[in-house]
Amino acid sequence: MSTHDHLSLCLWDLMWLLWSLLLPSIYLSLVLTAILFIIIMGVRTWLQMKRKTRRAQDERPTVAFFHPYCNAGGGGERVLWCALRALQNRYQGVSFVVYTGDQGVTAEQILNGVRRRFNIRLPRLVKFVFLKHRLLVEAKLYPHFTLLGQSIGSIFLGWEALTEFVPDLYIDSMGYTFTLPVFRYLGGCQVGSYVHYPTISTDMLFVVRERNPRFNNAEYISSNPVLSAIKVIYYCAFALLYGLAGSCSDVVMVNSTWTLGHILALWHAPNHTSVVFPPCDVQAFLEVPLDEEAEEKEERKCHSVVSVGQFRPEKDHRLQIRAFRKLLDSKGVQSAGRETVKLVLIGGCRNQEDEERVLMLRGLCQELGVADRVEFKLNIPFEELKKNLTDATIGLHTMCNEHFGIGVVECMAAGTIILAHKSGGPKLDIVVPCDGGLTGFLADDEVSYADAMERILSMTPAARLEIRRRARQSVTRFSDQEFEGSFLASVEPLISTLGL
Repeated sequence: MSTHDHLSLCLWDLMWLLWSLLLPSIYLSLVLTAILFIIIMGVRTWLQMKRKTRRAQDERPTVAFFHPYCNAGGGGERVLWCALRALQNRYQGVSFVVYTGDQGVTAEQILNGVRRRFNIRLPRLVKFVFLKHRLLVEAKLYPHFTLLGQSIGSIFLGWEALTEFVPDLYIDSMGYTFTLPVFRYLGGCQVGSYVHYPTISTDMLFVVRERNPRFNNAEYISSNPVLSAIKVIYYCAFALLYGLAGSCSDVVMVNSTWTLGHILALWHAPNHTSVVFPPCDVQAFLEVPLDEEAEEKEERKCHSVVSVGQFRPEKDHRLQIRAFRKLLDSKGVQSAGRETVKLVLIGGCRNQEDEERVLMLRGLCQELGVADRVEFKLNIPFEELKKNLTDATIGLHTMCNEHFGIGVVECMAAGTIILAHKSGGPKLDIVVPCDGGLTGFLADDEVSYADAMERILSMTPAARLEIRRRARQSVTRFSDQEFEGSFLASVEPLISTLGL
């Protein structure tokens, strides 16, 4: 036998050996795949039977919103309740369900809170499905790999919701994108989503690549090139999974130009993605006569700088307090006296973490010596919020890459001069020129915020009044009526599948 023939025989023997070793694994994989397919189809059939049983009792189709923190009282919750009000007014023959993780509260108490905080009254009752395992989506449960942990947790929470109630149409209104394939492929539902903020974005990847310490990038990671490289790989892999989950949505609504760019880059669904600006209760603020209000403000000895936003880390209340401290040190305030200006922090506390954050902020005020000039107002009713905004001279916002900024719009409608972060929704959609003139100011660090506040306070009443007028004129495009029209137009293709 030649050397060539001997080599060929050896190669065939080697291939046969490898095939003999791999064959059982291939058979096992096929068997496991078949078993998994049978389980999925069995679960899907079971859930469809549950829907048929429910439809036999109530002939009306059901639209369900997934909003585990529906009682939180933030801007995202206002979107939920305005969307429900619009749908209930338009579609009389549809039932509505809200999946919530709130415990120790009744449906009546939730709806009373909606009326008190947002001045919204639903025309009909809504059924609430109270989920027991909301802890699965809370960040504190995942000190490491938080995004992945919360996303996997949302899958289990979505499964709990689906097994409790199987809707005909499912809308994720809080950003739990990984629930979409659960409801679409297991529940057999039509699915839609309203995206307030992408779970991951190219901005986050940039922060990690640049090794920049931020609230979502710990210093011990940013200072270590190996850990930073691992986190970049993790983020890229997660972004791929996030895009696949998001692509399951039949209709995608985003709340701003900034969010649109990131969602198009990740979900790759331009044909059924649109911008639907969130509803802002501008009319309630526009009712206040601007001219008289301006004159009253100028007669006061104290100007208030008001911030509106939930006490979450990304809202960066620390920056507000530090910038305010620099303002108190400025020449203008020093000559007029520190009693001529105060900072009012208004926001909602969702949980114990938020309450602890408020305590930390109070401590920072003590440390910087501004505690006597800073007020905290937590979970206040709408009328009190309205009064604080209409009485204020400056509306303050400091979140970097804010997805939209309902608080920014409310400040502008109330007649305050807004000072927002130079990024995200405020920069691209809200604090933009109107009729060729300013509608507010933008800043991005302690110095620029303090300088802008000093500039606003030093302006003449007439100059401030002109900016207020233009700002008010510009925010009418963010009204409840504009939102309802855009939202109904976007979801109409989904509603039409219900056979109405």
